[in-house]
Amino acid sequence: MQPTAKSLIIDLLSSVRGEAMPVRALVAAGEVFGISAESVRVALVRLCKRGTIAHDERGQYRLAPAARAVQAHVVAWTHTEERLLPWRGGWIGVHTAGLTGADRTRLRRRRRALQFLGFAALEPHLFVRPDNLKGGVGGVRAELVALGLEPGALVFSIAQLDPAAEARARGLWDGQALCRGYRATCTQLARSATRLERLPLREAMVESFVLGGEALRQLALDPLLPEPIVAAGERAALVESMRRYDRLGRTCWRNFMKSHGAPHLQTPRTAVAARWTRREGMGARA
Repeated sequence: MQPTAKSLIIDLLSSVRGEAMPVRALVAAGEVFGISAESVRVALVRLCKRGTIAHDERGQYRLAPAARAVQAHVVAWTHTEERLLPWRGGWIGVHTAGLTGADRTRLRRRRRALQFLGFAALEPHLFVRPDNLKGGVGGVRAELVALGLEPGALVFSIAQLDPAAEARARGLWDGQALCRGYRATCTQLARSATRLERLPLREAMVESFVLGGEALRQLALDPLLPEPIVAAGERAALVESMRRYDRLGRTCWRNFMKSHGAPHLQTPRTAVAARWTRREGMGARA
């Protein structure tokens, strides 16, 4: 999917790990994707008003602090397996029925937080995920709140579900579909990597940015399920494929970034979650 002016700005600013980029670099990047300078400048103003980005007196822009929790979550794809523990069969639950007065913005942030941490609705207002993340309940609670869950939500450990509830909980995710997605993206990345060397530079920049962004989106939203719900080796293969592709993509963009006075894209690109999740829900009541 081609980026919009807003999503391109967020992606590029996130990719430089808290450093700032000049307007001219953002405008030039927009031109690569056929986005007018006027559209980029309008988007900059709107993102500043929203508090997503900030600028200094030199006309340089960077991500605002409010966007950094999402950025930190997305960059975690580089050490996915290090975030996981062997699953002993327990679950982590989040109960949201006691949360009141939630406007649309709070609901959106709540859904984003639950989605990012791989929770799915077992019952209305009760969301669960396998207890296989390092840090346990405390770590998950802290990350959920940083990502937008209200501090008043109950986050707790579930040692054992009854057999019927256990079966329903394991069936909340389609492990086979996740694995098909891992394999399909690996294939796309491999084919694109072969093409990039033969493409004109600007075409290679666009393809690597768009396809790399789609892969990052998939990794950022992956629920990090354990065996036997999903074949973890398939996910690990995608992470490794993305590591290789990310290096190729950064090479495509290196000279462009330097020539426009912008920091060179760091590894990994970290952006792409901030924009998709604003309009995406969990598909269930929160």
